[in-house]
Amino acid sequence: MKKFIITLFLGFSAMLQAQNTLSGIVTDRNNQPLKGVSVYASELHKGTATDENGKYTFTNLPNGNLKLTFTFVGFGTQNKTIIGLQKENTLYVILEETIFQMDEVIVSTAFNKIQSQNVMKVEHQSMKELQRKGTATLIEGLATIPGVSQVSTGTSIGKPVIRGLSGNRVLVYSQGVRMENQQFGDEHGLGLNDSGIESVEVIKGPASLLYGSDALGGVLYFNPEKFADANTFKANFSQKLFSNTLGSNSSLGLKTSTDNWKFLARGSYNTHSDYKIATGDRVTNTRYNETDFKTGIGYSNAKFSSVLRYNYNKLDLGIPEDGIAEQTTSKETGFPRQGVFNHLLSLNNVFFFQKSKLDVDLGYVANDRSEFVDSNVAGLHMKLKTFNYDAKYHLPTIGKVESIFGIQGMHQTNTNSGEEYLIPDATTNDFGVFGTANYEWKTNVLQAGLRFDNRQITTVEHGIAGSEGYFKAIDKSFDSFNASLGYKTNLANDLTLRLNLASGFRAPNLAELTSNGVHEGTNRYEVGNSDLKTEQNVQTDVNLEYKNTHFEFFANGFYNHINNYIYTSPTGDVIDDNAVFDYIQNNAKLYGGEIGLHFHPHPLDWLHYETSFETVTGKKQSRSVGSDFLPLIPANNWNNTIRTEFNINNWLEDGFATLNLSTTFNQNNVSGFETKSNGYSLVNLGFGGKVKLGKTIFDVNLNGNNVLDKSYIAHLSRLKTDGIPNIGRNVVLGVNFNL
Repeated sequence: MKKFIITLFLGFSAMLQAQNTLSGIVTDRNNQPLKGVSVYASELHKGTATDENGKYTFTNLPNGNLKLTFTFVGFGTQNKTIIGLQKENTLYVILEETIFQMDEVIVSTAFNKIQSQNVMKVEHQSMKELQRKGTATLIEGLATIPGVSQVSTGTSIGKPVIRGLSGNRVLVYSQGVRMENQQFGDEHGLGLNDSGIESVEVIKGPASLLYGSDALGGVLYFNPEKFADANTFKANFSQKLFSNTLGSNSSLGLKTSTDNWKFLARGSYNTHSDYKIATGDRVTNTRYNETDFKTGIGYSNAKFSSVLRYNYNKLDLGIPEDGIAEQTTSKETGFPRQGVFNHLLSLNNVFFFQKSKLDVDLGYVANDRSEFVDSNVAGLHMKLKTFNYDAKYHLPTIGKVESIFGIQGMHQTNTNSGEEYLIPDATTNDFGVFGTANYEWKTNVLQAGLRFDNRQITTVEHGIAGSEGYFKAIDKSFDSFNASLGYKTNLANDLTLRLNLASGFRAPNLAELTSNGVHEGTNRYEVGNSDLKTEQNVQTDVNLEYKNTHFEFFANGFYNHINNYIYTSPTGDVIDDNAVFDYIQNNAKLYGGEIGLHFHPHPLDWLHYETSFETVTGKKQSRSVGSDFLPLIPANNWNNTIRTEFNINNWLEDGFATLNLSTTFNQNNVSGFETKSNGYSLVNLGFGGKVKLGKTIFDVNLNGNNVLDKSYIAHLSRLKTDGIPNIGRNVVLGVNFNL
C-alpha cells in the first residue's frame, strides 16, 4: 500500500518539468555533515531532510525570493532568504549547537519573520511541548502560557482568556481561517482538537490591523500539521490515558508527498467520564466525547502553491447542573447535554510573481449547535454558517522597505430551528482594507500600518412584542479606523527591546444587541441593548529580552484602555425568580504583564530552571463616583519548573524529567457580582523521552498533575458559584508510534 501511494503521486509529478532548483550541504561548525536536518519552505508547504552527507535538494521552485528554515534537535534554527532565485542555486548552511528553544518563524504576523526579528512579541508553543505537560485538553495546555488563562466549566469546556479579556474579544484562527462557532456562548469551548495541530502562536494585545473585529484582546493562531517531506510516506499512532476521568485519546494519521503533490489525513477520538475531585467524588455530567477528522491535499510548482484542508469536529458534551449527584463512571452524557458539529474548509493559495506575491485564504465554517434539556429533541438548535476571504498582496521590496496591501471580509448567517431562541436569525457582513510596511536597518525594525473596517448586522424580528423571547428587527452598521506602530532594536548583542502601540475594536455581538430571556449558564434574565457602540481600545506594550548561552530573561508590560467596554449590570428587577441584567457600557482599563527567566547553568548541561510570574488588573472607569473591577480577571500566578534532560544507555533518548510548582494567589479584586477566591499551589511531575526496544521506537510521556490531590476552586471556574472544586489528581500516560 505504501509503495502504491508513493508511485501514484510520483506519476502525477512526472508530468511536470522542473524549473528553478536549490541544493546545498548542512554541517556543524566542525564541518561535519548533519544527517536528518529538516529543511522547510513554509510558503510552498514543502520540506525535505538532509542525507548522510548533509545534502538537500529542492526542485520546481518559484521565481523571486524564497524563505527556508533549517531545524535540527540540539542545534539553533537557521532561517535563510534566497534573493532572486536562478535556474540553479546553491546554499551551504552551518548550524550551531544550542540549549535553548528554536527561534521559530512567526506565521500570525504580517511579514512572517523569525521571532528575534519580529516587531511584536508573540508566544510560540509546539503541540509537543504542550502535550509534554500532560494536560487533558487543548485549552488547558494553552493556559500554561504566561498571559493566557481559561474560563472553564469542568474539564470539557474552556474559553481562552488573554490578559483579562475573553469571549468575543479573543479571535481564534485555524488553518488560516477565523473560527466562528458562536463563541459568545458560555457553554462551549474552542471546538478544536489538538491532534493535527503543529503549534500555536499567541498575540497578546490588539491585532485588529491584521484580523479586524474581535481581535481587540488578542489572537490564538493554530498552525496545522505539516505535510511529509518530499518523496516520503509517514504514518503514526498515538494513545493517551487519563486516570482521573478514566479517559482515552486515540489518534491515527498518515501523510505522503512528492516534489509537487502532498496529502495527509488524521482521525482521533476522545472520551472521558465525569471528573473526580480531591474527596473522591465525581462532578456529575462533566463527561464528554469528541470525534475529530482532518485531511489536506496540496500542490505547488514554480508559479503557485495551493493547499486545501478540511476539519470535521463532533462534540457530545454533558452540562453539569446538579453538582455532585449521581456517581458513575459512564461516558454516555446525561441531560442536559449539548451536541456540536463543526465543519471547517480552507483553501490557501500563494501566487508567485517575479518580485512580488499574492496570498489568498478562503474559508467556510459551518457550526451546528443543539442543546437537549430532558430528551433527545433539541430545545435549542442554531446553525452558524460563515464564509471568509483574506487577500494580501506583498509588493516588490523597495530598498529595505517591505509592504503589504490587503482586503478581508466575512459573510455570516445565523438561523434557529428549535423552540428556544438565544439570539435571532441574523446576517453579518464584514469588509476591511489595510496596508502595512516594515523597514529594517542593522538591528532595528520599524513597522506601521493603517486599516478601515465596516460591520453590518441585520436581524429578523421574532416573537410577540413585550414577552420573553421577543427580538425586534435591527439593522446596524459599525465602522472603525485602526493603526499600529512598532519598533524593535538590539540595545546590546544579547539584549532586545520592543515597543508597540496599537488600537483594536470589537463590534457588539448579537447576544449583547438582542438578548431577551433567561441565560441558562448564569441564571439571569438578560436584556440586550441595540444602541451599544463599538468597543475601541489602545494598548501600549513593552518587551525586554536578554538571551545568552546559559541565561534567558524576559519582561513584558502593557496598558490597555478600552472605550465603551460592554458588560452586564443588574436592574433590580426580577422575572420568574431570575434577576434582570441589562447590557451597558463604560470605559475600562487593564494593565499588568509577565516576567520570567530560564537558567541553564554551566557545566550542568542536563539541568534547566524556568520561572515566570504574570499579573493583570482590570477596572471600569465609572462615570459616577468611584471605580469597580472588571469581572473574569485571572488571579496572579507564579510558575516554577525544574527540568532535567538525559539519555539512558541505548534505550532512552531525548529523555526528560520535570518538577513543576504552579502557585495561584488570592483574587480579591473582583467585580461587584463575583466572590473572592483563595490561592492555591499545585505540584506537577513529568517524565518521558524516545524509547528504543530493538526495532521498535516510540515516544512516551508520563505526567502526574496535581499529584498532591489538592482541593481548590479556580477563580475563572464557572462551577465556582456552586462551590465545586476543580479536578483532583490526574495521571496521564501518552505514547506515540511512528508506523
